[in-house]
Amino acid sequence: MKKSKIKSVIENLKDAGCNKTTIEKFIVCFENNRKEEQLEILEKQRTNLLNRVHKDEKRISCLDYLAYQIKRENCCCR
Repeated sequence: MKKSKIKSVIENLKDAGCNKTTIEKFIVCFENNRKEEQLEILEKQRTNLLNRVHKDEKRISCLDYLAYQIKRENCCCR
């Protein structure tokens, strides 16, 4: 494998939020053409990111609800 290709893959994995251990595992699979394992690693990272998004969406909903309650109290008190 070309070093520039590996470097590009590493940068992409970093940009996707992969940690050092995940990147190392992926590169071993990449160098040995173990595509199924590569896809499993990518899917796991994707799932982790999606779970984080859902968790943050729930937090945003909580904030929105509190803001709604505050606005509602202000409207009723006038």
